Amino acid sequence: MATKNDKDNKDPKPAGFDPKPVQLGGESLLDRLLPHVKKIMWSLVAVSAVLAVYFTVRHFQDRKKEKETEKLQAVLDVAAHQVRSPNEPADPKSKDVTYASEKERADAILDALAKANTDAAGPTYKASLLLQAGKIDEAITEYRRGQGKTGLDGVLAREGLGIALEMKAEAEKDPAARQKGLDDALAAFRAMQPDATGPRYAFALYHQGRILGILGKTDEAKQTLEKAKDAGKGTEVVELADQRIASLGG
Repeated sequence: MATKNDKDNKDPKPAGFDPKPVQLGGESLLDRLLPHVKKIMWSLVAVSAVLAVYFTVRHFQDRKKEKETEKLQAVLDVAAHQVRSPNEPADPKSKDVTYASEKERADAILDALAKANTDAAGPTYKASLLLQAGKIDEAITEYRRGQGKTGLDGVLAREGLGIALEMKAEAEKDPAARQKGLDDALAAFRAMQPDATGPRYAFALYHQGRILGILGKTDEAKQTLEKAKDAGKGTEVVELADQRIASLGG
């Protein structure tokens, strides 16, 4: 039989006790998100807009590349035609276009580049055509445009620049102008390939040796040409350097 004290000790209610149930852990996730739904929606809209712009730009970039490729192909079609042997007349019955000289061919390709209005071929290719066409100053300008490129493109541009400067110098009648032109050509060849393990390093040395020989610096020219031979073992540079050394009296 329960006593009065037993009733008093059973389920004691602390002061201020509220029997109403509550959700453990606070509000539900949905309750927390509802006030921010508008912000979330606007964020999604902004992200969608950014993605739409990105893919639109990519589409037009890819399309632009396709158009440039088509233009370049038209130029290469012209470049594919061959140069006839010296004194060989053009065959009027032949459908295949041929050129009487490298200069005529270069002029035709330059015309095709101008009509296509494309720079997809790059400045070095255009510069080499200008050089073949005898337009040395224009070639120098184009080679300078490409000389800062990385990799083989930059090496070839600097090599072409040196050759173009050398050709211009050799055409000068004023001794001072010729000297300056050859000095500029030598500087271009020294900058051509500074990496001893990089492409055309042996050719860079060979060109430097050539110019040094032209400038009358025979001993330095021979030393540089010997370095070119060492760097170009197994290549045509060895034979070319030997010929140059022999021409210098060595």
